[in-house]
Amino acid sequence: MKAQDKAKSALPKSALPKSTLVEGQKAPAFRLPRDGGDMITLADYAGRKLVLFFYPRADTPGCTREAIDFTRLADAFAAAGTAVLGISADPLKAQEKFRDRHKLAIPLISDEKHEVLEAYGAWGEKSMYGKSFLGILRTTLLIGADGKVAKVWRNVRVDGHADQVLEAARSL
Repeated sequence: MKAQDKAKSALPKSALPKSTLVEGQKAPAFRLPRDGGDMITLADYAGRKLVLFFYPRADTPGCTREAIDFTRLADAFAAAGTAVLGISADPLKAQEKFRDRHKLAIPLISDEKHEVLEAYGAWGEKSMYGKSFLGILRTTLLIGADGKVAKVWRNVRVDGHADQVLEAARSL
């Protein structure tokens, strides 16, 4: 058994991501509320490319930089025929405050029950200052127009990430 697999097997089952999507798999359907109060579904983007970026918490430094970067590239994503959605477990009010404070131009989705976070493998064990806890794992997925996962980025480093995702979307 590989050391990485041993480490995973040592974690309590509830700490492991419920799903680990891989490229080529059909993207799980979802229906969640977005900023502004409307509901949004995966089916709303049928036949289009879609980026889902999962971020831990609105208005934290890394999440703010990431959302601003995706907003900065919104027109380029649109030109590449790709929609972009940000998803966190924050309540809608926090999402809307975050959107307004930073003039974000991308829809922000609230998954307070962690259903989509778990389905997409973006919920699991994290560690900070020596303490382990469950939380959102910064993850991005590019879904092709065929509804299948085209690319997965796990443990995302924010700097330059939105540009990498755009390049992948353009080449799809």
